[in-house]
Amino acid sequence: MSAADEGRSLGELVAAATADLSGLVHDEIALAKAEIRQDVKRAAFGSAAGVIAAVLGLFAVPLFSFALAFWLRNWWGIPMAVACVIVGGLFVLLAVVLLLAAKVWFTRISPPTRSMQSAKESAAVISHVRPHPRVPAGSV
Repeated sequence: MSAADEGRSLGELVAAATADLSGLVHDEIALAKAEIRQDVKRAAFGSAAGVIAAVLGLFAVPLFSFALAFWLRNWWGIPMAVACVIVGGLFVLLAVVLLLAAKVWFTRISPPTRSMQSAKESAAVISHVRPHPRVPAGSV
């Protein structure tokens, strides 16, 4: 069926194709935004875990360090230097565990693969579309 049979002019067809292409581009952008939003949330949670760990460590380390070192000294009779080394080792271990937790959150971030694949498919379809050759009016 030709454009004349449907009652649509060439201009209307071009306008419809342009509107469809514009809608496709807007949908691709919306999909990319949705995927990026999800990755930003993951990055925010990972960053929040790292910042909270740093703040807690900043305020708690001196207090707990002294408390634990004095407890080791008083209850077990360990020399104060050894007690401080034990306490420091415990806090280093805790810091490593928190850094590994932050790394897990950051490794969940991925590129927007669905958007990229959809955009490639759309580009492939559009690149293969060729206009039909014009047929002279008297030859049909």
